[in-house]
Amino acid sequence: MKHTDIKIIYQNCTSFFEKFVVVCGWVKTSRDSKNVGFVEINDGTYIKNLQVVIDKESFPELKTSLVFPVGTGVMVSGKLVKSEKNICELLLEKYSILGESPSDYPLQKKRHTLEFLRTMPHLRVRANTLAYVQKVRSALAYSSHLYFQSNGYTYVHTPLITGSDAEGAGEVFRVTTLPWDAKAKSEKEFFEKDFFGKPAFLTVSGQLEGETAAMALGKIYTFGPVFRAENSNTSRHVSEFWQCEPEVAFAELSDIIEIIEEYIKFITNYVLKNCSEEIDFFTKFFEPGLREKLELVANSKFVVIEYTEAIEMLKKAKDVNFVYEPKWGDELQSEHERYITEKIFKKPVFVINYPKESKAFYMKQNADGKTVAATDLLVPGVGEIVGCSERETDYKKLVEAMKARGMNPELYKQYLDLRKYGSVPHSGFGIGFDRYVMYCTGMTNIRDVLLYPRAPKELQ
Repeated sequence: MKHTDIKIIYQNCTSFFEKFVVVCGWVKTSRDSKNVGFVEINDGTYIKNLQVVIDKESFPELKTSLVFPVGTGVMVSGKLVKSEKNICELLLEKYSILGESPSDYPLQKKRHTLEFLRTMPHLRVRANTLAYVQKVRSALAYSSHLYFQSNGYTYVHTPLITGSDAEGAGEVFRVTTLPWDAKAKSEKEFFEKDFFGKPAFLTVSGQLEGETAAMALGKIYTFGPVFRAENSNTSRHVSEFWQCEPEVAFAELSDIIEIIEEYIKFITNYVLKNCSEEIDFFTKFFEPGLREKLELVANSKFVVIEYTEAIEMLKKAKDVNFVYEPKWGDELQSEHERYITEKIFKKPVFVINYPKESKAFYMKQNADGKTVAATDLLVPGVGEIVGCSERETDYKKLVEAMKARGMNPELYKQYLDLRKYGSVPHSGFGIGFDRYVMYCTGMTNIRDVLLYPRAPKELQ
């Protein structure tokens, strides 16, 4: 059906004044009086609603009832006129009901709690907050592709079903076609009967396959869903989430750090410019100072410090009592990360060269024998948002790291082969995309930035 998007009307309103326009949308609010009705509709293209003014004398059928109930899908047409309050509004001449909305429509009020909205994922995106989150999410995704495509990266699609655990963490979903009561005399026989003839899992990362592509294509990135069977019900964890994972050949740790900083600034600036009204909304209703926080990330020169230096700084902190005592060899906790970036430096910080026991098997071992060439990017307000490392290219060191973690090198033969045939220095990083959406919107629960969140006991 031919109609004009509300976004186009607002962006070019002067060219539409006193002209006949056709608009489709859903009713967001409906106010009624004896002779006039006011309806605001939105078609999802713009943050602002379009007000429709209804002269009830011209529509006798609307005289005795609420003009259009909230949630109704409509097509309206009429003359667009100037409005001091709303910039523009439409004087109704014709209308069609495209989809009725009965009185039990759950989103009658203007504001609902996020907890309430989580109970109805099929409807909650119609609420302004969740709709604006998806707008920001879309902009972050588009700008990520734009950054990498503009800088010579090849977008590769790594498999979602894998025969290995990318990080050796063991928290994976198994994929099977066997019935729940499948019988077998041995583990070997059991898996031989399964679809792939061997254990299969949903991937926790596209990195290992991404390294394969980088060894031929130079600069690649993956962007898609990954899965972790971690029984965690925190506000920062879900079982299905999205990750962007670039992999760059001929890049050492210092090179990939420069790329991360450039990438983060690029996508943050893009959102500030292209989702300005959404950022204003989230600043007003969810996180005062959100815009300033994002501008700080977009405009600061990021700091680089050693893990050992960070531990010493934390030990010397006199103005805070940490729940977890900072000790060399331990992972930095969220409270440590936030203190470093918010209190000490007040800007984004790369912490580099972590103890090798605290990091993944594939990270390049430094000459000191104690640390690996890895970094986490910490930002004010949340702590870590990016994990990164130079990859280990020494075959023997990689096998030793696997065995030290109880991993079977035979399951990673192809990955190890990359270290035999023309191996070169290469590095990569992963950004938890959903968490950065949280960071840019002020949402405090990761479930509110996903259309259908997947978490323990949650599968709607």
